[in-house]
Amino acid sequence: MGHPESREMEQSELPPGQRLQRGWPVTHYGPVPKFRPERWEFRVFGATADGDKHCWTHEEFAALPYATVVADLHCVTKFSMLGAEWGGVPARALLDLAPPAKDVSHVMVWAEYGFSSNLRLDDFASEKTIFATHRDGELLTAEHGFPLRLVVPHLYAWKGPKWVRGIEYMTADRRGFWEERGYHNIGDPWREQRYSYQEEPGDGPEL
Repeated sequence: MGHPESREMEQSELPPGQRLQRGWPVTHYGPVPKFRPERWEFRVFGATADGDKHCWTHEEFAALPYATVVADLHCVTKFSMLGAEWGGVPARALLDLAPPAKDVSHVMVWAEYGFSSNLRLDDFASEKTIFATHRDGELLTAEHGFPLRLVVPHLYAWKGPKWVRGIEYMTADRRGFWEERGYHNIGDPWREQRYSYQEEPGDGPEL
């Protein structure tokens, strides 16, 4: 059952409207893509500092510096998973390897099937934002985003897509897949920014 104080602490870490989740439900839109390592490539493109596109094969990406962060996952469907250890490549490492141009303000994260999610550059550059390959020391399953998913702990989980294939640096904001379909452009769980009708002036491009 656990000590009452520990349960209170867990509850206090939950954003408004969220409930504590003991497992890790599978939630995604569309089929699970088949991973073909020989065809897999991670790209950084758009407004890069040098004007070039930067690419890594799966083998090259797997050789990048590995780090871990302990962070929560808050799903807009109202479940929260607290204190998971995520292992992979920090977003800041990719910003160092393939720097954005000085006027970049946002990033579009691209995943399989053309799925996308937009982020403010500051959110992407957070010290806990990570391109995860592992959770709690175990390789991600295909259903949970193998070979690569983005985890942005301080935003709702849809802002960190599964099956990520690249990032696009942008000098102006542009809505991603769910943001075009009624989800909030920013997605801060502590402010319950779930849906686009809750947006205030300046929160995002016009729908």
